[in-house]
Amino acid sequence: MHSPRCALYQRGSGYSKCYTTLYRNNVNMLPRYYSTYGHVEKLAEEIKKGAASVEGVEAKLWQVPETLSEEVLAKMSAPPKSDVPIITPQELADADGFVFGFPTRFGMMSAQFKAFLDATGGLWRTQQLAGKPAGIFYSTGSQGGGQETTPLTAITQLVHHGMIFVPIGYTFGAGMFEMENLKGGSPYGAGTFAGDGSRQPSELELQQAFHQGKYIAAITKKLKSAA
Repeated sequence: MHSPRCALYQRGSGYSKCYTTLYRNNVNMLPRYYSTYGHVEKLAEEIKKGAASVEGVEAKLWQVPETLSEEVLAKMSAPPKSDVPIITPQELADADGFVFGFPTRFGMMSAQFKAFLDATGGLWRTQQLAGKPAGIFYSTGSQGGGQETTPLTAITQLVHHGMIFVPIGYTFGAGMFEMENLKGGSPYGAGTFAGDGSRQPSELELQQAFHQGKYIAAITKKLKSAA
């Protein structure tokens, strides 16, 4: 019996990263992401851990290609890229589920991640991603920077591919109602605030990311088993 695979794609606040988590020989889950300054990457790492905690699930991180030149990235003071492998559009077809992550740009996903999705026309024509579950996570610069509009506008990409959007809702429990401390994320998915870049994801935000990975992996596994 094959395990589901789940892919995570993420984009952080400083440079492009796409994390994909695969679940295979049971479930192949791909966390895929883009990250500029590493905030989305940190969330992606926790999502991968959460996904891998589900028995029978194989999770693998991927990052999407960067579109900015080294010169531009240097002027942005973006840190060096991590050694997370870069994914190609066709490799998406190998996954049973996905978690896409990216930083926001004016309330929407970053151009790097959009460029990657724009290259999935071949998969769209053959509907190879149809029926596969997908979640979304993100990073914004401020509280009004797109914690809900970013995932909301990203859902259109999933719809055209026929993917099944899996929000976390309020399954994270009391953590969803935190009012004393700054916390990113929403019913759409895990999130964080990057601010000027110096703020890093809080422990609660990382816990929410772990929960999202585990939650979507469990759903991916159920769908894979029922197929």
